[in-house]
Amino acid sequence: MIKLDFEIKVLLITFAISIICGLITIPILKRLKIGQIERDDGPASHLKKQGTPTMGGIIMIIASVISVTGTYIFLKIIGNENLGREILPLLLITIGFGVIGFIDDLKKLVLKNTEGLKPSYKMLGLLLIAVAYVLFLTQGLKIGTETYIPFIKTYINIPFYVYVPLAILVILGTTNAVNLTDGVDGLSSSVSVIIVTCLVVIGVTNQIYEVSIFGSIVVGAILGFLIFNLHPAKVIMGDTGSLMLGGVISGIALYLKMPLLLLLIAIIPVLETLSVIMQVAYFKKTGNRIFKMAPLHHHFELSGWKENKVVVVFSLVTLVMCFIGLKVI
Repeated sequence: MIKLDFEIKVLLITFAISIICGLITIPILKRLKIGQIERDDGPASHLKKQGTPTMGGIIMIIASVISVTGTYIFLKIIGNENLGREILPLLLITIGFGVIGFIDDLKKLVLKNTEGLKPSYKMLGLLLIAVAYVLFLTQGLKIGTETYIPFIKTYINIPFYVYVPLAILVILGTTNAVNLTDGVDGLSSSVSVIIVTCLVVIGVTNQIYEVSIFGSIVVGAILGFLIFNLHPAKVIMGDTGSLMLGGVISGIALYLKMPLLLLLIAIIPVLETLSVIMQVAYFKKTGNRIFKMAPLHHHFELSGWKENKVVVVFSLVTLVMCFIGLKVI
């Protein structure tokens, strides 16, 4: 059995590794002139971000890989190799989505292809990884298709042919939702670290140690990255980071058999996505806009909120919803 102090230790170690990675990576990104490209039609305050080093999600990925590798070696030494092996699938989905985001960022920022990875190719890549992960969970790990229903506090068995597309939809929806949330310094990382922490608590409570350990590693990686990402950001995560975080959140939620819980604890990414859908649909129908700008965080910015206020309020909302989520399971 792994005690909680183990999770705390790997979190702190990964936090330190993430900071070191940031100190090494950010100057390299600057030297390579891999800088943020701001939209002309976005909030005017964002134009000053032009040129800020981006693709910083690689900091979290490298820190997570190093820490998971070290954890696996340590667990193997103490005779708990099986637990170490069970962490690897969660790392693989994290790396997989991060790589898709990295390729997109690479094309946009290094190869100067403003469109980046074609949407169809990007979605295909995400889809392939999502399918592979869901099939691995159901066929490889044999975790079944049981899904927990919050509030009712019970599990239901979903037919395999229904569960697979739903689980894939959860992964694709979550990754894109977290991606949409990344538009203000420190917002996506702050919201994500609270959500992942909530999932870690569930892992500890249910003694699913591969989740609690891996989640703690990711929390440490995000916190280290946040030191450089808070306003005014010294580095921006880019699609490399946002897709990686979406993969982590959805991957853990499915592993815990609690994807429906994301409707509560990931309420901010959900609302960000809904704001875009509503804005587009309403504009096509009426020619008018519901929000001053979508996603939702831009609406509040254009309403006079400073970036730090957006981050604090959205993070507090996430925190409250996570407490509610823990209460209803």
